[in-house]
Amino acid sequence: METVFHPASELERTNLEAHVDLCYSRYMQLENRLTKIEDAVETIHNDIIEGQKSLVKVLIGTAGTVIAGMMSTIVVLLVNF
Repeated sequence: METVFHPASELERTNLEAHVDLCYSRYMQLENRLTKIEDAVETIHNDIIEGQKSLVKVLIGTAGTVIAGMMSTIVVLLVNF
């Protein structure tokens, strides 16, 4: 994103109240943008946490399936001997 430079207007340079009002407006715009970014980061964080929980469940299920398969193979081999 390209930074846009807005030179101070003549009114802002000569009138303190106008300068203060414009600074407040700029500050509020920045504050709103930061709030949106914080919300987006929190959403991403929550999605990552939920994804990790799902991944752990899948890994546990997979490990259980592999262990059960190996045990059944061992049982079949023992029965056949």
